[in-house]
Amino acid sequence: MLGGEAIEHENFSSIVNDIGLLHSLGIRLVVVYGARPQIDANLAEHHHEPVYHKHTRVTDAKTLELVKQAAGLLQLDITARLSMSLGNTPLQGAHINVVSGNFIIAQPLGVDDGVDYCHSGRIRRIDEDAIHRQLDSGAIVLLGPVAVSVTGESFNLTSEEVATQLAIKLKAEKMIGFCSSQGVMSDDGDIISELFPNEAQARLETLEAAGDYHSGTVRFLRGAVKACRSGVRRCHLISYQEDGALLQELFSRDGIGTQIVMESAEQIRRATINDIGGILELIRPLEQQGILVRRSREQLEMEIDKFTIIQRDNLTIACAALYPFPEEKIGEMACVAVHPDYRSSARGEVLLQRIATQAKQMGLSKLFVLTTRSIHWFQERGFAPVDIDLLPESKKQMYNYQRRSKVLMADLT
Repeated sequence: MLGGEAIEHENFSSIVNDIGLLHSLGIRLVVVYGARPQIDANLAEHHHEPVYHKHTRVTDAKTLELVKQAAGLLQLDITARLSMSLGNTPLQGAHINVVSGNFIIAQPLGVDDGVDYCHSGRIRRIDEDAIHRQLDSGAIVLLGPVAVSVTGESFNLTSEEVATQLAIKLKAEKMIGFCSSQGVMSDDGDIISELFPNEAQARLETLEAAGDYHSGTVRFLRGAVKACRSGVRRCHLISYQEDGALLQELFSRDGIGTQIVMESAEQIRRATINDIGGILELIRPLEQQGILVRRSREQLEMEIDKFTIIQRDNLTIACAALYPFPEEKIGEMACVAVHPDYRSSARGEVLLQRIATQAKQMGLSKLFVLTTRSIHWFQERGFAPVDIDLLPESKKQMYNYQRRSKVLMADLT
């Protein structure tokens, strides 16, 4: 979903090149464009005052002509840019077919509170089969904010409705939108990398309460919440000002913007035999540094049911194990490791909470750790140094006096 603001920006040519590259990789693309600033500029040039009702444009006959003019020029411009998007690349000379057409049938919004929206409309139906045929043929489908009705009338639609309904009807894997910022921002000014639909809805309501109804972020959030709840797995919001943002968002593990998801890309779960390779890859550097006690693959295979992992897009980014001593009602939290790229987040704390919950479910009343490097981290979370004699007897017999690990224990009751 490309708003008119993105199309006006100097980085738009780079976005078009990235779209062309995605197409060359065999990714099926439907590009939806908006024209709000271009329409407003046309209205101002013709001294025609824009009219809104409940934050929706009222499209009278004069406005419709200016909408069609703006949308038509943008369609020609985007088509031309996509046609030459692979120039100066190894794929120079490859041809991209760009197809537009009457794939969307519109209907009028009608009258609300005595206000006639005139030629402002909404989607009545989408010919998804025809769009799929074009995508199957290798074309990029390009659609804008103007659609016709069964009676042949033209209607002005919002780009977010067009993009959202297309994503739902086509059962798209992703819907991607562009805004002026790098994504949805927190109150502290940081990028929020992931939101569930209910969280995105709350953020949307906050922005609207502050008077923001038409920014790229707000328009995208409206569509993304509906799309995710209707089966689109991920909706991404990125900056049109950031060169290469589209490729970074799609091809790096953590992306660069905000994604709205039905289920998190990150899972915390009990490990299985299939996770041994990922755990070994995570803990080997720490073993080589002497931070963790070395474990062989065979030992891991025998103890895999003791492990809990956090996985992000099939990468194991954190792990920990719980070894119970039921007779003493004590458990050991061991082999705690977090991937270097994720140590500034709260993954360690999440693992600690999960291990503590498992220990309580086993009827254990205390949890201990042996550590040489993370003493303060555990103390900040309720662990206190104790004497070796308080360890379970079998663990005490195995204590490595050369390693001289500190023993810390926490009460679970």
